[in-house]
This record gives sequence, structure tokens and C-alpha cells, in this order.
Amino acid sequence: MSTRTIRQTNVTLPDLDDADLDEVDSLEGEDGRLRDFRYANASLRELSLSEIQLTDGRVSGLTTQRARLDDLSLHSVEFTECDLSGLRWVDSKLSRVTFTDCKALGAIWENVTFDDVVFERCKLDYMAFTRLRAMGSVIFTACSLRESRFSGSDLGGVAFDQCDLRLTEFDGGIYQACDLRGNDLSGLRGVSALRKIIIDRPQLQDLAEAFAAELEITVG
Repeated sequence: MSTRTIRQTNVTLPDLDDADLDEVDSLEGEDGRLRDFRYANASLRELSLSEIQLTDGRVSGLTTQRARLDDLSLHSVEFTECDLSGLRWVDSKLSRVTFTDCKALGAIWENVTFDDVVFERCKLDYMAFTRLRAMGSVIFTACSLRESRFSGSDLGGVAFDQCDLRLTEFDGGIYQACDLRGNDLSGLRGVSALRKIIIDRPQLQDLAEAFAAELEITVG
């Protein structure tokens, strides 16, 4: 079983065999369940899924203009090169799920639970993460999170690595042991919410700059 590791954070990845996957033309499945599937290169004006269980599958090249995902349960699913901009994803649980080279500009994630989830090389600018909960290991690596906002979220133990965090805002929530090493923190907002995070000593200067900007301090 393969894993993705950033410093002390280890994520268990989906365990998929292409020989076991069947091509499908919809993610709805039968009786709200879809297993051992491959869904590729769909271009949709609108995607709406509710109360669906997706297990052991790959979703690649999916493009949507508008998407609403509600009460979904995902286990061992890979998303690759998908454009989910304008997505609204609520009241769901993702376990052993990866997003690679995906785009979700301006998306809204609300009341979503992550357990062994990886975002890699994704564009997540202007996103709103509200009451996001990390029950297991979560990694954001080489992602752009410009002007995104984490509000009332539990990101304890989550690892960010080489991410663009310019004007990324943290508003309330739990961030104990959230690992922010390997990132430029000078453009963060809501620094006072980041209690008990993990950083490198040189990043203290970054946090000082972010804190000064937040309080509108002028350095003479």
C-alpha cells in the first residue's frame, strides 16, 4: 500500500488496479453506489450528486461549469486534471482521496471531513473552506491557495508544503500541530488564529511581517 509523506505527515493513497476498473458514463451509479470505476474526459455544464458512495475509482479530465456535491462518501478515489471551479461541496466525507493537477477556483467546501487526503499541484485560489475537519492525515503540496479562507476548521496535523499562501486567511478554528514549514508565510491573514502550529525558525520573520500587516503597523 503506497503512501505520500511530507515530513512527519503520512497519507495512505488509493490502492487501485486499472484492470479492475470499468468505464462509466455517470457518477450516479446504481442505488447511490459506484465501485471499481473509471470516469474520464467529461465536459458538463452542471454536475449534481447527492447521497452517493464512490469507492475505488479514478476521475480524470472532468470539467464542470457548476457543481453541487452533497452528502457524498468517497473512499479510495483519485481525481486527476479536473476543473471543478465553482464547485460547492457540503456535508461529505473523503477517505484516501487524491487531487492531482486539479483546479477549483472559487469553490466552497463546507462541513467536509478529510481522512488521508492529498492535494498536489492544484489551483485552489479564492476557495472557502468552512468547518473543514481533518480526522486523519492531510497534505497540501505545491498548491496555490491565494486569497482562500479557512473558517472554523480543524486542521490539526495538516501539512502544507511549497504552497502559495499569499493572502490566505485563517479565521478561527483549531490548528494545533498544523505543519507550515516550507512555505512563505509573510502574506498570511489571520495569523492570531494559528496557535500551536509548527514552523521553522527562519519563518518567524515571515509571521512577523504578516502580523504587522494585519495590525496595519508602519515601520519607520
